[in-house]
Amino acid sequence: MSLDTPVEYLKSIGPERAKLIRNVLGIATVADFLNFFPLRYLDKSKVYRITDLTDNLPEVQLKGRIIEVRELGEGRSKRLSAKFQDETGTIELVWFKYSKWLREQLPVNRTVFVFGKVNLFNSQFSMSHPEIETEDIKERTSAVVPIYPGSEKLSKRGLNQKFFQNILRGLCSQIHLLLSENIPDSLRQRLKLLSRADAYLIIHFPANHRICEQASRRIKFEEAFFFQLSYALKKQHHQANAVGNPFTLVGDYFTTFYKDYLPFPLTNAQKRVIREIRMDMRRPVQMNRLLQGDVGSGKTIVALLAMLIAMDNGFQSVMMAPTEILAQQHFNSLKELTEPAGIRISLLTGSTKKSDRKLIHDSLLTGELSILVGTHAVLEDVVKFKNLGLAIIDEQHRFGVAQRARLWAKNRIPPHILVMTATPIPRTLAMSFYSDLDVSVIDEMPLGRKPIITAHRREKDRLSVFRFAREEIAKGRQVYFVYPLIEESETLDYKNLMENFDHIMQFFEECNVTMLHGRMKPNEKEEAMQYFASGKAQIMVATTVIEVGVNVPNASVMIIESAERFGLSQLHQLRGRVGRGAEQSFCILMTSDKLTKESRTRIKTMTETNDGFKISEVDMQLRGPGDLLGTQQSGILDFKKLDLTTDANIIQASKDAVAAILQQDPFLALPEHQNLKNYYLLHFRSKTSWGKIS
Repeated sequence: MSLDTPVEYLKSIGPERAKLIRNVLGIATVADFLNFFPLRYLDKSKVYRITDLTDNLPEVQLKGRIIEVRELGEGRSKRLSAKFQDETGTIELVWFKYSKWLREQLPVNRTVFVFGKVNLFNSQFSMSHPEIETEDIKERTSAVVPIYPGSEKLSKRGLNQKFFQNILRGLCSQIHLLLSENIPDSLRQRLKLLSRADAYLIIHFPANHRICEQASRRIKFEEAFFFQLSYALKKQHHQANAVGNPFTLVGDYFTTFYKDYLPFPLTNAQKRVIREIRMDMRRPVQMNRLLQGDVGSGKTIVALLAMLIAMDNGFQSVMMAPTEILAQQHFNSLKELTEPAGIRISLLTGSTKKSDRKLIHDSLLTGELSILVGTHAVLEDVVKFKNLGLAIIDEQHRFGVAQRARLWAKNRIPPHILVMTATPIPRTLAMSFYSDLDVSVIDEMPLGRKPIITAHRREKDRLSVFRFAREEIAKGRQVYFVYPLIEESETLDYKNLMENFDHIMQFFEECNVTMLHGRMKPNEKEEAMQYFASGKAQIMVATTVIEVGVNVPNASVMIIESAERFGLSQLHQLRGRVGRGAEQSFCILMTSDKLTKESRTRIKTMTETNDGFKISEVDMQLRGPGDLLGTQQSGILDFKKLDLTTDANIIQASKDAVAAILQQDPFLALPEHQNLKNYYLLHFRSKTSWGKIS
């Protein structure tokens, strides 16, 4: 028998059961069965007294005697009832749909252990379908019992908990023959990790909870370690082969702008990130860096300074955004910053006029245009650069791999890559999925920014919320109203933009109100944005199209309708549309009275903190890492035991261990790394073609 042996050849399974197990649980081989880990463990080490029972306990174990058995009811209500007694009281044991064999086998007037969930009805405790063990059997069984995933479909075919335990008991009897060690002994000893075989044996048949936790830690570490190794080898391969244009100069464009045109002092975090980018780009290796910073932390000015370094070295830059609104906003911000310095910037989107496109294309080819901002339109084959040296991608998760690859091909030597995101990434996700990138973090807000005050209000508070918005408008401020839907939905009971636009117009009759949503044409969106940004409209009624890229410093109030409809990340991004000026800003979360537990957590988190990184951690706990990454990428983090929301220490330890090993032995050539290398080649090389490991 080997790890690749199909389960149908295991004792007690056969072809029919194997097909069912494969279809329901996805288990096809011995290896799959060994990685079929328990959902939880029942603790049978503690014995309760009947007098100590309460109705909020999990499964409990009692020790006593069955003193009476009788059949009650008729037809469908027929049941078998047994009176169970210990020295403190009695409890009823109940079986529905029982067999004659069960009644005959019940050990009456013998000391037994019963285990199950207690129910309280009419001040009387009962236990339905309990497990029963006599004293002699109890002595031979473990006090910690694994509970495996199952289903009614499996149970009807006899594939219950005892079945899985018996199969795994047979496999674990040969565990040391089936599993070879894949972590170097020196690393295992230093981190006090169990051997691989012992960990798998204990995870399925633990003697106690303490040793079970050790087994779980070892298996989690193994998953994290090989994930980190794959990404580290990818990064190592990239650094060895990804030739880049070295930007050795910091010249007049950068220094003149920094000295004479920088509109505000940089934060220490911005200065640190610029140094990191500068050090990357001066090497003859393609930069591959992720820049993350909270909403309003000042990523755009950092990106501009990087582009000015490219200009100092005779190279062009492109900044690509996923939407026209965001691209237009970047263009407006950069133009405002660079126009006094005489630096030319152009915008290329799907809405750019044909005559303007030709001018942009020609200027890129001649090199007259050094900085281009755009959407997917910059990927078109007709867009050619004289010497593209830096590509900045904003919100890169919205672009596919093939789209990004087309950008790389815009020069013979691929441009340096700076990826920006305003969606803070949880630390464990950054350490895992993004571990092949160098990460820079702007974790400091510009001076003078006041924290946004966030409040939760319900429908009964609507009039006072509207009055508050009117007071802010009277001070010369502007207000956003954001809705989850454009029009009324038959299936979703949420506020919608079209219906409420008229209500807002009526209440704020003295104000100019504009509308923005995804069904509008690009030129209509731009007109609405300009109308609001210029201050001619005091109120903008919108959907989430304003989630990123809208920058109106005078807007001080964000009112989010049906806020329970939005995820934490969306709520945080929407809130970031205000608080961009010097005045105090407010975000008001309007919800219905009935909220789910998860919705209450989201709303509570938003009202308690403005820290995007803290919010991202809560968001990952609620949604899971796969949902954060998106469906295309979530399978990459399909761990069996490792949990990115709780296992940060294990992930960090694995990352440090991989770094230490590759620093000492980049190609895993040392004798002590052969088992590690062989396991990597067998299980991971087919998924990643990274690294000269062979």
